[in-house]
Amino acid sequence: MILFEREESYVMVTQDDHAQVSKQIAEHCKDEFYYDSKHFEEVILAIQEHDRGWIDPDKSPLWNDKSEEPFSFIDYPTDLKISFYEKGLNEVEELSKYACLLCSLHYSSFVQDADEPAVQEFWDLEKQRQERLYNELEITENEEMQEIVMYHLDLLKFSDFLSLFICLHEPGNNKIRHPFFKNGFPQLFLFVTDEPIIASWENEEIVSLSFSPLKSKLVIKLPYKEVMKDHIEKDGLLQAFKDTPVTNRKIIFK
Repeated sequence: MILFEREESYVMVTQDDHAQVSKQIAEHCKDEFYYDSKHFEEVILAIQEHDRGWIDPDKSPLWNDKSEEPFSFIDYPTDLKISFYEKGLNEVEELSKYACLLCSLHYSSFVQDADEPAVQEFWDLEKQRQERLYNELEITENEEMQEIVMYHLDLLKFSDFLSLFICLHEPGNNKIRHPFFKNGFPQLFLFVTDEPIIASWENEEIVSLSFSPLKSKLVIKLPYKEVMKDHIEKDGLLQAFKDTPVTNRKIIFK
């Protein structure tokens, strides 16, 4: 679950809804950012399914007694989170080996420095999966294809982070920045720019980018639930979440 807090509520977005927005962003990127159009559909599949493992757990959000707020994907119990990653990656591999390779590389990039045993085990297993997929896809000795994989991984990360930007921030508020975005997006399209991409709200609907790989203006709808704190206190998080209707927020990227 992705969320941010308001005075009287939590604004909650499921990981799968976030991933569908990521897919729309990727589909709207300029052709040259795919470098190799032969893998277009598999790249889009990877982006659409990169949070596949969260579909079931996001149906039943958990309450964090320690912080007294809902668990998000950031602070979710590590052992459970790793099991979701593994399940999702296994399911993606059944759909496409290339898409799974991109998703595995994506997850590995933000767990490789962790020191928890469960995370280290996951990291070791994913390195083995990546080596196997590189061999099966005949990429191991193909330097050009290895470079293309990194371009496609950049696309996944860009689409993921731009979608996360609108999920983690109050619309229109540039004063409070989530730590993920204090220095811009962490990935770079090095063949075009060596500057980090900075996203900013122009108003409550429009997000502008300091550098944009998008073909043109993109309009999306972000599904979310605004779950009221008094409802949670009365009936518990799970019931409050189930009772709260989905709202769609219009966002324009430019």
